[in-house]
Amino acid sequence: MERLQATFDKLLRETTSTFHRYMYNRIDWTARMVGLFGPRGIGKTTMVLQYIKENLPRKETLYVVAEDLYFTSHTLLELSDTFARTGGKYLVIDEIHKYKGWSRELKLIYDYHSELHVFFTGSSVLDIYKGVSDLSRRVLAYEMQGLSYREYLSLFHQIDLPVYHLHQILNQEVQLPQGFLPLQHFADYLKRGYYPFRDDNFERYITNVINTTLEVDLPQYADLTPATIRKLKRLLAIIAQAAPFKPNFTQIAGQLEASRNIVADLCVWLEKAGLIGQLRDSTGGIQGLGKMDKVYLDNSTLIYILGNENTEVGTIRETFFFNQMRVEHDITSSPISDFLIADKYTFEVGGKKKKQKQIQDAAQGFVVKDDIETGYGNIIPLWQFGLTY
Repeated sequence: MERLQATFDKLLRETTSTFHRYMYNRIDWTARMVGLFGPRGIGKTTMVLQYIKENLPRKETLYVVAEDLYFTSHTLLELSDTFARTGGKYLVIDEIHKYKGWSRELKLIYDYHSELHVFFTGSSVLDIYKGVSDLSRRVLAYEMQGLSYREYLSLFHQIDLPVYHLHQILNQEVQLPQGFLPLQHFADYLKRGYYPFRDDNFERYITNVINTTLEVDLPQYADLTPATIRKLKRLLAIIAQAAPFKPNFTQIAGQLEASRNIVADLCVWLEKAGLIGQLRDSTGGIQGLGKMDKVYLDNSTLIYILGNENTEVGTIRETFFFNQMRVEHDITSSPISDFLIADKYTFEVGGKKKKQKQIQDAAQGFVVKDDIETGYGNIIPLWQFGLTY
């Protein structure tokens, strides 16, 4: 326990509080058990440590990583028992997906220690709603995504813009601060801005994130075989070279030497892990049962890391729009154009010369143009869709 506390102290000393992710003020930190999920590398750990440092009494708080060597000879339940007996009130467990049997033990901690507030983070591949111990009724769960363009501007360039709701953007209500050039940093965001990490080893860092997700997180949770992991890697490579594309599972299955149904399952795993995005039609919504219409890499940064050097700019634009809009809205494919939001707004995404032809029959259609700073009428600058969270 002393070593765990010492490690915790060191992490707190190294944690800065100059920037908070969008989820910081959305979480009900007072709930008895809170789970924060999301892809690797997007800042979950930093945000949790920030909250501890700024709001919780140190003597009543303990932060641990679920893969710590402590757990080779102790259980989470044992830790919670010891911590509670010594006056602990706030137990924070990072990377819970690395602890075997996490769901059952969290349930027991919840049932045995009503005096404890438990906060845990985990990979986005975890599904508490299918937990063997019915943990979903006890946990207040949140899903976090990578940086928006607005957050990127604040973190890396100290440019602070307010959050704009979709209806404000569509009504041309975005106000540019004095001297702000909205396109000055946009290309850099598309290339490197989705992850809150920046140094000369950026590409290696993101590559490690991808490999660890495929080789550690997914196998640990889903009990995947080495052969299945190899198929996942091959499938991701196929998607990286072709996205966005309408999936032909039969053709891909031939390339992977796997069944068609397995390909669909692999796509779901890659999506849950935050490596791809599947755009569905409007029959079931993004969280529903709608048929998959297109497959994208999850975000534009992954395009530059995994995609080929000749990736079309149109792909990058569509990926950005889809990626940013899905956080707050139900976004599906449009039968007449690129995207449909809330079964109401139709969007055609393109460059500054994009015409109105595709949306001329839409009741509420908008042309989203790259390379323009301000919009007019139903023409909206692409970068503004990065201000919604």
